[in-house]
Amino acid sequence: MSEPADEFSFLAEQAADIGVDPPLPRGERVGMTLPDGRALSAIRYSPGPSTGSGTASGPAVTFLHGAGLNAHTWDTTILALGLPALAIDLPGHGDSSWRADAAYTARVLAPDVIAGMDAWTDEPQTLVGHSLGGLTAAAVAASRPDLVRRLVIVDITPGIDPDGNASALREFFAGPADWASRDELVERALAFGLGGSRTAATRGVFFNSRVRPDGRVEWKHHFARLANAATAAPEHRTPTPEHLTPAPEPVEGPLAALLASTGWEDFSRVQAPLLLIRGDRGYVTEQDAADFAARLPQASIVTLPSGHNVHEALPLELGRRIAELATSDDGATIQA
Repeated sequence: MSEPADEFSFLAEQAADIGVDPPLPRGERVGMTLPDGRALSAIRYSPGPSTGSGTASGPAVTFLHGAGLNAHTWDTTILALGLPALAIDLPGHGDSSWRADAAYTARVLAPDVIAGMDAWTDEPQTLVGHSLGGLTAAAVAASRPDLVRRLVIVDITPGIDPDGNASALREFFAGPADWASRDELVERALAFGLGGSRTAATRGVFFNSRVRPDGRVEWKHHFARLANAATAAPEHRTPTPEHLTPAPEPVEGPLAALLASTGWEDFSRVQAPLLLIRGDRGYVTEQDAADFAARLPQASIVTLPSGHNVHEALPLELGRRIAELATSDDGATIQA
């Protein structure tokens, strides 16, 4: 595959795919160094060129992606949104540093997200989180209510594994952890039925991989390395660097119950209006949604015809709904 000019070269193609007309937003990569030396990275999207005067406003909506994804997973939703936005690469994903302890739970990730929102936003946000990003968003809203104007959770509730059906990805990552080219990754993704079309898979591989100084290509997110270490045949395992801990054991039993408990505690402390958007073929079942409603009667719930990645399947619908929330009066009720 030929290398694009930059990470925003796909925006025009993506806009055409979903029927969004120019002008397109401008994307800017931003970054900061956290107190422990790790990098936190994000993409800030501003409105496209305008004939009007005045300065561009800061983000109105902040997005947090799911496990194994990155900030660019929100590109098409943000194209449909039409508002200034911020999409953060969670720790261990995209251009943000891997955690040495391989701890990627909501309450561990939330302080880093808060640091990014403090640095890159200047008003309370409509905070949108998918899967692992949704649980993290709830932890952010619970601990820093001043940062969150409205909270939108996409296809996740506490107690559901945000990694989803790990067995479906276990075989995918059981091969080598690095590759000769991105083309090899595209072919592997298509062979496993991942990525959709070749064009979409090519974009996804570009956003989710990097070329190392030795010329080899590896996945950006830490989960690929952890999955490889846990499941690959010995000859395909990549040694764990000295500054990183080995892959942790799967989250199950008492620890899973504890994480579910803390997740519900976070949601119970959210002060902002709360909306759960679930896919009818996603991770959140009708029973899960009923449990969510019983525990959080103040929340609204919307079900859309989609799988788990609602933002990829229905970016126009999701972008429209989020834009309505972000531009509504503070006292307005979220409509299901």
